Amino acid sequence: MLFKRIGIDLGTANVLVYERGKGVVVNEPSVVALAVRKNTIVHVGNDARSMLGRTPDGISIIRPMREGVIADYTITEAMLRHFIQKVCGRWRLSAPEVVICIPAGATSVEKRAVRDAAESAGARKPAHLIPEPLAAALGANIPVGSPRGNMVVDIGGGRCEAAVISMFGLVVSHSVRVAGDRLDDTIAAYIRRRHNLSIGDRMAEEVKLEVGAAMPLDQELRCQVRGRDLVTGLPKTITVTSTEISQAIADPLTQILATVRNVLERTPPELASDIIDQGIVLTGGGALLRRLDELIAQETGVPCYPAPDPLRCVAVGAGIALDYLEDIKRNLPADDETLVGAY
Repeated sequence: MLFKRIGIDLGTANVLVYERGKGVVVNEPSVVALAVRKNTIVHVGNDARSMLGRTPDGISIIRPMREGVIADYTITEAMLRHFIQKVCGRWRLSAPEVVICIPAGATSVEKRAVRDAAESAGARKPAHLIPEPLAAALGANIPVGSPRGNMVVDIGGGRCEAAVISMFGLVVSHSVRVAGDRLDDTIAAYIRRRHNLSIGDRMAEEVKLEVGAAMPLDQELRCQVRGRDLVTGLPKTITVTSTEISQAIADPLTQILATVRNVLERTPPELASDIIDQGIVLTGGGALLRRLDELIAQETGVPCYPAPDPLRCVAVGAGIALDYLEDIKRNLPADDETLVGAY
């Protein structure tokens, strides 16, 4: 075989590329640094993210993915081309067969934009699209090919998606544009309001990672937060606790819980009994939030646990899906011709 077969998790926060036989070979932020005057790309991924909030007027830092879908088509295409070439090289005959993940709640226009961007970036035509919850389940080693109900909650950077999967198809799904980025924004707004301190996106994310929790912890955590005092205008450092942060992010977590409940309420009884037996699997970066699995289990009465490697589940699942494209296509709704190589 002259061409490679890869799976791409085109996320709001990160892009992961899985290559068959090698595993995840690219894991970099979905960030691009653009030279404004010449309209040329300076850096992509880790190099661009390191410049976030630290650039002169001549360089703009862009996140081309918003809430799980393409917000800037041209920049997304250039970013994809960079990562595909990083894995496969520039040789034309080596154009890879690509499976790329899309939100289950994406519109036909959003799906078409993702496919066109992937193909323009160097993917072999047609580029295959599959729903993120299905890819996440495959990557978490859930037996989605069996006629049993399996529930996945994928919490990424821009979206939270909950789905019940059976026989390679989504039986019930629901998507809400509340996830990791919204948690960061909520933390920044809380610190601004409570402590009169302005912080950037990176600092808010660091706070979430260091002391973020869905419920108060038995042993309270503390971290230092650095920013600009809104009263004096001078740099300032404060200390926040995990209890403060858990209270601050209560509202977006309530929306995530409502999404999980929505799916459970619409699940057929036979599949609901399977879910009670097997539990809910959490994937995505949001699965790493402390005590989130306990909160979901407490609110729904269904066991819940994070996947072994939640950050990579979608990318790994996209790669695994290459072996099941016909099964996935066969189980699509009759009026849906946009997911898997429908040309």
